[in-house]
Amino acid sequence: MSEADHPRTDVLDQLVHLGAGFADEDRRWVFEALESLVPHLARWDPAEVKVEISVKHRDGKEQQVTLQADLPRYPPVVAKATGRQLDQAIAEAKRELVRQIEDEKSKREPKDNRHLRAKPTDSPEAR
Repeated sequence: MSEADHPRTDVLDQLVHLGAGFADEDRRWVFEALESLVPHLARWDPAEVKVEISVKHRDGKEQQVTLQADLPRYPPVVAKATGRQLDQAIAEAKRELVRQIEDEKSKREPKDNRHLRAKPTDSPEAR
């Protein structure tokens, strides 16, 4: 499959920076491994989002992958995972990043409380 067949990799190309331990040759497969992040980041303007992935001790016994997301109006979200297989460590770090992003979203969004969801209005029709 070509990159044109992966619209999510185009989005990731705007969002993801390859940090320490990764080279430009890794870009394609790393983006494919991170494709499922796109729906979790879709609520923000891609120009305002930055995700960095890095790895320490690449090809060692304990490779440590770090994913950091800088999202508008959120604190930095950082997920780490270690493992012998780089692709498995990336997958684990990605799951942890998604969990943290969803936790941050839930802290900021009212769920079942209609009073919090309702927007006050001063129009006479609303009274």
